[in-house]
Amino acid sequence: MQIGSKIVGYKVLSEVPMMHEGLKRPEVLHGSTYKIKPPSGAALYITINDYDLEGKRVPYEMFINSKNMEHYQWIIALTMVVSAVFRKGGEVAFLVEELKNVFDPKGGYFKKGEGFMPSLVADIGNALDKHLGQ
Repeated sequence: MQIGSKIVGYKVLSEVPMMHEGLKRPEVLHGSTYKIKPPSGAALYITINDYDLEGKRVPYEMFINSKNMEHYQWIIALTMVVSAVFRKGGEVAFLVEELKNVFDPKGGYFKKGEGFMPSLVADIGNALDKHLGQ
């Protein structure tokens, strides 16, 4: 198919408001905190803060806190990368499936009322899924 006239402009149509990584963080963001209690180890508290963009709340940053220092390095790395993806903008729901597909070679665990969690990372993906579904 050929275009019969000159293109003089364009508009990107999207239901998802676009964030930009240069967006300044406001003093106050609203979010939710989710508790994950794996059968072995201390609880993890996942906080996901949202940015009000064009009247719609979109995820802006994620933090994970725990008394268990065993996972400290990868938790910091994961939260930094996920927060960067949030701020980049666009659809972020793909993160849920990516995280849920992580399997622990030592085996997962059953979570009361939610079924089998193949890993702690998958459980974090489950918390993100809950947040995005709000």
